[in-house]
Amino acid sequence: MTSPGLSSTDGDLLVLHALRCCGHTGTARLAAATGMDESAVESELIDLAVAGLVTYESGVFSAWGLTDAGRVAAGERITAQLQSDGARAAVAGAYERFMVLNPELLDLCTAWQLRAVDGVTTVNDHSDPAYDARVLGRFADLNERAAAVCADLAAVVPRFGLYRERLADALARAASGQLEYVADHIASYHTVWAELHEDLLATLGIPR
Repeated sequence: MTSPGLSSTDGDLLVLHALRCCGHTGTARLAAATGMDESAVESELIDLAVAGLVTYESGVFSAWGLTDAGRVAAGERITAQLQSDGARAAVAGAYERFMVLNPELLDLCTAWQLRAVDGVTTVNDHSDPAYDARVLGRFADLNERAAAVCADLAAVVPRFGLYRERLADALARAASGQLEYVADHIASYHTVWAELHEDLLATLGIPR
């Protein structure tokens, strides 16, 4: 299945670009990042490997990754797509709004992982549900504003719409008691946010 607004011929670019944003990873994470079925992702990866654009590393932590040629190709194709769609100005504007939110996300992750007790900063062991609920409430407020940014991005580059869904899903899971979905899972809110950040940088050609 391909994400809304993207034809099946965009599958190879979606996978290539997702690898650029996620780094070395497996097909399950790439499926989540692209909105494609895992079998379709694997098929695209095989074709990309034949073309010399991706490579597979086997072992305990087996994963796919970009070759140097793949990184160049991903950058060139995403830039060309952005220009042909006339979307650069809109994406750049959304990126500026995202960067206003980014420090808040980092502060919230710190508040989730650490807390002050009697004036001493300690690891949050999540034994205080009221504290966790307050932090999750702040995440929910941040997510409303992030969702608006993602909606504006998706209006010009459809693949960005998936980030809004993935962020909302991670937050819903955390609120239901799956606390690892805040910052300690490959599909956590923090991880998806980091992928969105990397996607914006890669799309606009901004170096880290």
